[in-house]
Amino acid sequence: MSSSPHQHPGVGCVGLSFEWPDGGRVFDGLQAAFGPGRTGLVGLNGSGKSTLLKLLAGELTPTAGAIRVSGEIGYLPQNVALDTGLRVDEALGIAGIRAALRAVRAGDVREEHFAAIGEDWDVEERASAVLDGLGLGHVGLDRTIGEVSGGESVLLRLAALLLARPDVLLLDEPTNNLDRRARRRLRSAVAAWPGVLVVVSHDRELLAEVDRIADLRDGEISWYGGDLAAYEEAVSVEQEAAQRMVRVAETDLRRQQRELVDANVKLARRRRYGQKMWDTKREPKAVMAQRKRAAQVSAGKHRIMHETKLAEAAERLAEAAEAVRDDDEIRVDLPRTAVPTGRTVLTARELRLRYGTQAPGGFDLHGPERVALVGRNGSGKTTLLRTIAGELAPLAGEAVVHVPLRFLPQRLDVLDEGASIAENVARFAPGSTNNRIRAGLARFLFTGERADKPVAELSGGERFRATLAALVLAEPAPQLLMLDEPTNNLDMASARQLTTALESYAGALIVASHDVPFLESIGITRWLLLDGTLRETTPEEVRNT
Repeated sequence: MSSSPHQHPGVGCVGLSFEWPDGGRVFDGLQAAFGPGRTGLVGLNGSGKSTLLKLLAGELTPTAGAIRVSGEIGYLPQNVALDTGLRVDEALGIAGIRAALRAVRAGDVREEHFAAIGEDWDVEERASAVLDGLGLGHVGLDRTIGEVSGGESVLLRLAALLLARPDVLLLDEPTNNLDRRARRRLRSAVAAWPGVLVVVSHDRELLAEVDRIADLRDGEISWYGGDLAAYEEAVSVEQEAAQRMVRVAETDLRRQQRELVDANVKLARRRRYGQKMWDTKREPKAVMAQRKRAAQVSAGKHRIMHETKLAEAAERLAEAAEAVRDDDEIRVDLPRTAVPTGRTVLTARELRLRYGTQAPGGFDLHGPERVALVGRNGSGKTTLLRTIAGELAPLAGEAVVHVPLRFLPQRLDVLDEGASIAENVARFAPGSTNNRIRAGLARFLFTGERADKPVAELSGGERFRATLAALVLAEPAPQLLMLDEPTNNLDMASARQLTTALESYAGALIVASHDVPFLESIGITRWLLLDGTLRETTPEEVRNT
């Protein structure tokens, strides 16, 4: 990695190549430059977004090429791990300055304290202002990390970066595991960022705050001005044009194929006529031989011309097809999941959850209702779902499920890592035939040999699809499906695949999520807010929670 004077902050790569130790190639000669403003880096799961951020941040070393940096870089990784024994000021990187300030205030005027403080005489005030801006005003600088929630630890790491005031800020999926209030604070921080910012995210609301979109696909970056909505509109126009080009190329290919067939028919007729003339010997033998040679040369040229045109048409079709995105959609029919409108699916009475003080009380679920379970981090959403699923016993009360139930946890740990996708589905549907299982998996985009891939080798998006397939193809078919933060770590294409799959699901649905746009896309009919007790709410209230 090389640095240069940072009058114009930025970060980029020149001829960047990177391979994992097992030989898996991620980039081969990538060129990219991220300058002033906010850039949203998007792409399919496994396209290399997080890897690129780690390379830009110096966390990984390129196989070839170079990283160019102008200015200081701040990096927020996707999985933030802070030592629970650290004090908050240590996590913010200001513990040494605070100690020096206390020493000076106590009358110790040694030079080393002034050197430690530098220009940061107001660091405590600035730290408090940053913490307050991120909704962490209640977190004292002398508290330990073990006393804050997981979402708050993400914001603390961001606060440390904001305090350090880097020229370039790199954020990798920063809204994962954040509740609505924390996400709103983070969006405000992104919107106000004055320097260079690159954020990897699938969060539609966060990507509405960026100035441009960088789309990483097949090891190359395409640039689009504007936010996510402008990007999606531009891609839609591009894809319509690409589809038209494919249709034109297909028509041209068929025409060239017909012309080649017609030419071959004509040449065959000429050969038959020439052979007839030879057989009847109507002309001198030398003349006939000369005509035969000339005809062969002409036929060869004619055939080569048409074959060349056909090859060129095939090449144009291949080029046109490459421009069409292969973001396949799940299309699955699940009639056995249907629940009659009036049927009682779930009965909960006087519930008190095992962890925390949450007492959801009682509620019922009828027919094919689609329920959004919302609430702040730590409100007990996961605990409530695990209690309904029978994984946890409540402290009081009961939850009775009256239909077949399947639960998709955040951890996606319901599959056997050593078994194939097909074998895992067979485990959930022991009475199903191999053909039926494979037909079902094909609709979840696992065709042929893909269905035999071990779970341990799956990407994040593939693992999610495989888990979802195992649950909805299970026997008996689930008539109540519960999902816990299903869009965490899903790219936008995978989130769309989940939405289309749920369109075919005809049973009752409970989804715990902070992602309001996703919840609205799957046709939620009832919104429940868990905040000590469980009560009805609205999407508008959730957005402001």
